[in-house]
Amino acid sequence: MSSWWAGKAAQFVRHVTGKVSEAELGELRRFLTREQFALFESMHRADQRHGLDVVASLRNGGRHERDLLLAGLFHDAGKGPRVGLWHRVAWSLHERYGAVRSLALRLPGFRDAFVRIERHPERSAELALDAGCSEITADLIRNQSRPRDPVLGEALRVADELN
Repeated sequence: MSSWWAGKAAQFVRHVTGKVSEAELGELRRFLTREQFALFESMHRADQRHGLDVVASLRNGGRHERDLLLAGLFHDAGKGPRVGLWHRVAWSLHERYGAVRSLALRLPGFRDAFVRIERHPERSAELALDAGCSEITADLIRNQSRPRDPVLGEALRVADELN
């Protein structure tokens, strides 16, 4: 199995089984403002888990900058709760193989989901700003796949890919 398929299989399992513990929620309540915690609560459970895993990866790599950790936590907030598992699977296959998009867009609900996924970096940045995050955090989120910041942005990109 290629590393791409293995990574996607692991993401699939985490999407289905991922949970956020009460201890993690308690830590977030201490770390986040009320508005930021509300943003976290509004995210799809899979995106919450993924954000927490990205933050853990950043911390394990020695990164503790608040702006970066907030970017790691909220970088997928713009996908919203309606982008589900099969939308994400189809998007990943589209990214890998291209031709999947035209087929997926014919399925009910997939056009909206693909638009949300496609635009999620900008929307996530807007939501983070609305929740009181800094412009630095928003810029890291906005440029998550093509970092402008060679240190913090690249750290976010790598942590995101690993999780």
